[in-house]
Amino acid sequence: MNTIWLTLAVLVGIGLLAAVLLYFVSQKFKVEEDPRVDEVEATLPGANCGGCGFPGCRGFADAYVKADEGDLGRFFCPVGGNNVMTKVAAVMGRTAEAKAPMIAVIRCAGTPKERASVANYDGATSCRVSNNLFNGDTGCSWGCLGLGDCVTVCDFDAIHIDNERKLPVVDQEKCTACGACVKICPKHVIELRTKNVKDRRVFVSCINQEKGGIAKKACGVACIGCARCQKECPFDAITVENNLAYIDFKKCKLCRKCVAVCPTGAIWEVNFPPRVVKSEPKTPAAAPATTPTATASAPTEPLKTESNTASQTAEASAPVVEQNEKNA
Repeated sequence: MNTIWLTLAVLVGIGLLAAVLLYFVSQKFKVEEDPRVDEVEATLPGANCGGCGFPGCRGFADAYVKADEGDLGRFFCPVGGNNVMTKVAAVMGRTAEAKAPMIAVIRCAGTPKERASVANYDGATSCRVSNNLFNGDTGCSWGCLGLGDCVTVCDFDAIHIDNERKLPVVDQEKCTACGACVKICPKHVIELRTKNVKDRRVFVSCINQEKGGIAKKACGVACIGCARCQKECPFDAITVENNLAYIDFKKCKLCRKCVAVCPTGAIWEVNFPPRVVKSEPKTPAAAPATTPTATASAPTEPLKTESNTASQTAEASAPVVEQNEKNA
């Protein structure tokens, strides 16, 4: 019995000693944290998506509080947008820099109709796994694999795979431009671009850098690097490098002149009204020659033809012949 009590006393003593030691160690090495970090974190949406470039909202709040005034340009919460950043800046007595809202776009239009399958992939339904094994099951080794890694990584249910087109589709109402889909895509076909007015966008929906003939053979809507769009653009917003055209969304004025001259339809225009086709002015028809027309009150005389004249002459001469016979 004494052994049991002795054992319990030893254990309690060790626990108390450890607790005291841990208390003094924690007091000695504790880190003082600015209470404004909690305030900034409470203002953020709490998505912890990492789209801001920091490890969650807590990491963003801690870095923002410690940042210098000249370094604030790199802080932006894509989920909360300008409204949230205004509140965050108010906590610190700062002014938030407004930024244009952005959205993810899919720079690949190679549907099964335009990009025929040349192999049958039977493996893990992961774009990263498929990309590590081979270039894809179509003739275009640059295009989307369509296995949905971007769908899996999206925390906002803003992207899904179209079963008919076999390509991702972005829901512009749900997309927060967090960039998770951009980072996960092994083919780099997803890009963040500005939404612009009325969510209108013009971009080259292709990343194939092969020469024109090879690219066109692999996909019917591939960019062939012909540079027609570059010559047509009045704002110097289009560059052609490595057989591929790219539209700078910071310079693009959405005039859509490049869309009309693209021979393969690789340039997409999104959320624009239908184009108005201008009809050519009709030339006035020549006035027909005036001819006399019949009226009910004044019937017209039949036109005299060569056959009518001959018959009338025969009828006029017939009574004369009969009278001469009687006289004889």
